[in-house]
Amino acid sequence: MRLVGVIGSGIMGSGIAEVIAKSGIDVVIRSRSQETADATKNAIESSLKKQLAKSKISQEQLDAAMAHICVTSTLDDLANCDLIIESVAEDLATKKELFAALDKAVKPSCILSTNTSTLPVIELAKVTNRPDKVCGIHFFNPAVLMPLVEVVRPITASDETIALANSFVKACAKDAVQVVDRAGFIVNALLFPYLNNAIAMFEAGTASMEDIDVAMKGGCNFPMGPFALLDLVGLDTSVAILDALHAEFKSANLEPRPMLKKLVSEGKLGRKTKQGFYSY
Repeated sequence: MRLVGVIGSGIMGSGIAEVIAKSGIDVVIRSRSQETADATKNAIESSLKKQLAKSKISQEQLDAAMAHICVTSTLDDLANCDLIIESVAEDLATKKELFAALDKAVKPSCILSTNTSTLPVIELAKVTNRPDKVCGIHFFNPAVLMPLVEVVRPITASDETIALANSFVKACAKDAVQVVDRAGFIVNALLFPYLNNAIAMFEAGTASMEDIDVAMKGGCNFPMGPFALLDLVGLDTSVAILDALHAEFKSANLEPRPMLKKLVSEGKLGRKTKQGFYSY
């Protein structure tokens, strides 16, 4: 991969672009406005400067990474990309509209991938004229630190596409796991029933949020408890994932808990809004 496009200027898009640039690959970040695109590039530079201050990277590495990054507000500037990674809102209609536009904007050999955490990749492949070149490349938050990437294979993807996706993940110094295109893939299909059950336990008055978090850290050796993790993931994203899992598997255990939906309706989305289950 000589040039990779990242669409989305949020936490995930910024993190993925930073990972790519640090790997020595040119990356163009596309946002809906030049202002947010520039802000994303500045955020990446700020992240790299923090790593420099902690002696995790050198000034030369910082400069080299920044030299690999450019930003844009137009899809046309992605025309020569070898790979696109979409990381916009977790909404299927939004993603389908974007993939249809990308299919027309980029060269025929370009692989189109999505960073979706649970939505069906096949639905994105179907709106393009290159279904064999569409797959999932799912990074985890924070992308700079988390070593895992799920490479998601819809039934339409070619062996070559999946091989190139795996090679790209390896070039980014990440660990790739292979998974078929099924709601939740591996991690979220196992993780979110647990998170939803933790909320149900709190709603039932079994224990406080704090004690549930302490128990799962101390009893299961998890790095953080379920409520702290929900806030990190984002409560709106968590609802979207649970809705997708519930739609596919029809289990009542997967329907988002009332407290989770209430917090989202109040605009309390976790760390990104400074308030969720906890305040930040």
